[in-house]
Amino acid sequence: MQAAIQRMAEAITAIVPTHSIWLYGSTVLDDFHLGWSDIDLIVLTRAAITQRQAEQLLTLRQALSAREPGNPYYRCFEGVLVSLEEYRAGRFTRVVYWGTSGQRITDRCDVDAFARQELAFHGRRVYGEGDRSLFSPPSQAELTAAVRRHYEGIRACAAQTDDSLYACGWLLDIARCIYTLRYHDVIAKTRAGEWALAEKIFDDDAALRRALIIRRQPLAYKDRPETKAWLKSLGSTVQRYADALEREWSGPNP
Repeated sequence: MQAAIQRMAEAITAIVPTHSIWLYGSTVLDDFHLGWSDIDLIVLTRAAITQRQAEQLLTLRQALSAREPGNPYYRCFEGVLVSLEEYRAGRFTRVVYWGTSGQRITDRCDVDAFARQELAFHGRRVYGEGDRSLFSPPSQAELTAAVRRHYEGIRACAAQTDDSLYACGWLLDIARCIYTLRYHDVIAKTRAGEWALAEKIFDDDAALRRALIIRRQPLAYKDRPETKAWLKSLGSTVQRYADALEREWSGPNP
């Protein structure tokens, strides 16, 4: 993975003059698991990204994957590429976004409160200059609002689940959201699940225990028929766990 990160950094800087490249998320929280996790990054360029540069950056992940077809890591990269000046000002002309389902050129830079917290306290620079003071952490109110948006997404999108590993990822996300409400911090999903088990956050923790087993070895489980069948059946369980999240912010110390 480290070699892929280095080659990605070299490829980016060959296209656009770059101030710094930062990693956050599971890669820096010691929770990366191939087959499930992303390599989250933010690239801060020295000047506004031109249309030509944006078009080259847009499909860079695919270009590197085609160049090294046996390397599974390039498709894991996700994040935003934006000029440092625009990031600081909060006004954007051209931003390249890499996501799970695709990529786009946009005039928005959506770095949510969870990501900002991770960048401010755990971000790791892999190229360039500067320190984590580049990133302002979110306020407690912003973190709470991010949790609420995540909760609303769970209610809207996870009443029924498919057979992807991310179906049981909802359970880990809920555990992490509860941790964030209690401690105003963001931790790795695996650690959040382990914390929730130790604290007996959920009345029925069997599903969370199974989710943690899969999280630790996703490639060993993702194609098993029994795992796929279980993942497709998780909708009602996810909603019960979401009930616990709702109770958490309705309590005396939300």
